[in-house]
Amino acid sequence: MATKVLVLGGGPDAEREVSIKSATAIAEALRQDGTYEPELKIIDRLSVEQLRAMSGEVVIPYLHGPWGEGGPLQDVLEADGRAFVGSGALASRLAMDKVATKQAALMLRVTTPPMFMLNVGDTRAPFSYPVVIKPVHEGSTLGLHIVSDQAGWKRAVGTIKAEATKGIVRTYMVEPKIGGTAWARELTVGVLDGSALPIVEIKPKGGLYDYDAKYVSNETKYTVDPELPAGMGEAMKRDAVNLCRALQCRHIARVDFMIGGDGRAWMLEVNTTPGMTDHSLVPKAARQLGMTMPALCRRLVELAVRDGAVKS
Repeated sequence: MATKVLVLGGGPDAEREVSIKSATAIAEALRQDGTYEPELKIIDRLSVEQLRAMSGEVVIPYLHGPWGEGGPLQDVLEADGRAFVGSGALASRLAMDKVATKQAALMLRVTTPPMFMLNVGDTRAPFSYPVVIKPVHEGSTLGLHIVSDQAGWKRAVGTIKAEATKGIVRTYMVEPKIGGTAWARELTVGVLDGSALPIVEIKPKGGLYDYDAKYVSNETKYTVDPELPAGMGEAMKRDAVNLCRALQCRHIARVDFMIGGDGRAWMLEVNTTPGMTDHSLVPKAARQLGMTMPALCRRLVELAVRDGAVKS
């Protein structure tokens, strides 16, 4: 009898719909592969007792956002004790925290933009414009503001204040915009079981790789193994692998970079639950190596079986 795999999607976070798409795609890929027997469950929050009541010998938790990929769900998975795909609670918390990720990058001498924590009382940006205001614990560009001037700063801070009154309370950081007012190249490196996948370059039609460009638009262009200056691709892959190792990520992750006008690759963030939809980057990179979506998902289950649950 085939090993039963419990695939979890949904969650309470703003990226719930994307999570459902990723989890659904994983379950369908496993059905196509036929090696394992997947069962898809769409959840909100989940207690240890609720998880233990669900059948399955291996768990694939594919929830995007702070609760689903930032540690709380991983705490539940570790307490459950079954083998599961992905990073443990500690690594998930570190990678979801963009400040902690930057600290790890700096220790490894990986180039990353300087940052300040946002104080909504500040009347101007701590860097010359343009700057980027981003939540410390979100993904999919949720809550992202690109600020070109002083008027834009006031608008962005005003929006953040207004959201807080409605219960959307986030911790924000401010970075200089890579490339300034000029165009910058956006690239990503998937890491599968400690090895870098081919680099993917992203070219959204509107210039910003936002939620729509990632998950809705068919006009975003992707180039696998793009032309880069000599040695840059190898350095990016090495930095991505070393950073994931330092954060204790396992099985699958994605590290995002931008190349500015100075010709340097700047590390932006690490994602321990990279998207697995038909628009997603890790499956595109894996296909370049001849690994189909069913083969990729089968490999993730194999890694979970090999490594088991993370023990606190």
